[in-house]
Amino acid sequence: MKAISLLGSTGSIGTQSLDVIRQHPKEFRIVGLACNNKLEIIEGQINEFRPEVVSVADNETAEKLKEKISGKTEVVFGERGLETAATIESADTVVGALVGFLGLKPTIQAIRAGKNIALANKETLVAGGSIVMKEVRDKGVVLTPIDSEHCALFQCLNGEKIGQVAKLIITCSGGPFKFKKTEELRNVTVEQALGHPTWKMGKKITIDSSTLMNKGLEIIEAHWLYGMPYEKIEAIMHPQSIVHSMVEFVDGSVIGQIGTHDMRTPIQYALSYPDRIPNDFPKMDFIKTQKLEFFPLDEETFECLAYAKEAGNIGGTMPTAMNAANEEAVYAFLDKKIGFLDIARVVRKSMDCHKTVSRLSLEEIIEADRKAREGARKEIAGMRK
Repeated sequence: MKAISLLGSTGSIGTQSLDVIRQHPKEFRIVGLACNNKLEIIEGQINEFRPEVVSVADNETAEKLKEKISGKTEVVFGERGLETAATIESADTVVGALVGFLGLKPTIQAIRAGKNIALANKETLVAGGSIVMKEVRDKGVVLTPIDSEHCALFQCLNGEKIGQVAKLIITCSGGPFKFKKTEELRNVTVEQALGHPTWKMGKKITIDSSTLMNKGLEIIEAHWLYGMPYEKIEAIMHPQSIVHSMVEFVDGSVIGQIGTHDMRTPIQYALSYPDRIPNDFPKMDFIKTQKLEFFPLDEETFECLAYAKEAGNIGGTMPTAMNAANEEAVYAFLDKKIGFLDIARVVRKSMDCHKTVSRLSLEEIIEADRKAREGARKEIAGMRK
């Protein structure tokens, strides 16, 4: 039985992870949970899974939670609380399902504590990929990706020689605005941008999918996860979201991973790896799957994709700055403070202002993130005048 500490337990990936664990009580048990401040949800999770430790955002939430629960669950909070949940001695695997840059430090702390990582938080690798993957190698832990695209690539590459790979092909549904042009996106509403055609996800990643920034982040992830140069990583549109990604080899053979668009499948694989275990999730019906389509992505309209690729190629702290600016812009858009097309403008301005540091440390990454957020907030404030 694997002992799991789940960081981000009340979000989309977190709740689906708990659904996987709920179905397999003989395979997995929860020893740690971490969330923001969704008191009622985390209370229910504690009562069901009886973790050893729970981390919440702040002391006020922690005190309220202590009044509501009984049993031996320790309640902690803040940055120290996240570290406690990430490094709890009894955990074998830590699920990184926090949203945004917040996931970087606890992931590194978990790796340093010798924990295997099931990673859904793509920003961790975008901002700190060089440090994270070095820690993984140094500690000899296993990092399995949860993202459907990277879980697909992980499976396609299993047992293959990385030197015989010609190209990694990451697929993309195209989001709610596929085939749209810039003028058609000028007055996009938050509600329209959250209307993803195939996947049910959290708000931040759904907006990233609508701008195609999500695909840019995944390209940077692939670079770090598989040690693949950027020129060998391609993203294409596949509206059906059935072929989750593909690997082309030097002999022209292509291996793809196919499945339903249900995030519980890659979550389960990441948790159970190297084994596969049965479940009652929906299965593929190839008779009803009448067509599989593939199209190029429009980087002129969806500039965020181009900016992410540019940041990855520049390297150093540039992906950190790009990611920080994007996070600030996405939340400003969700709060209806800026327009949809302004997201890309904020990212561009931040990248243009950023002075890249090439030799990275965690402290330099944190400082680059801070400065980029500060600049992005000023840019957003100026747009609102």
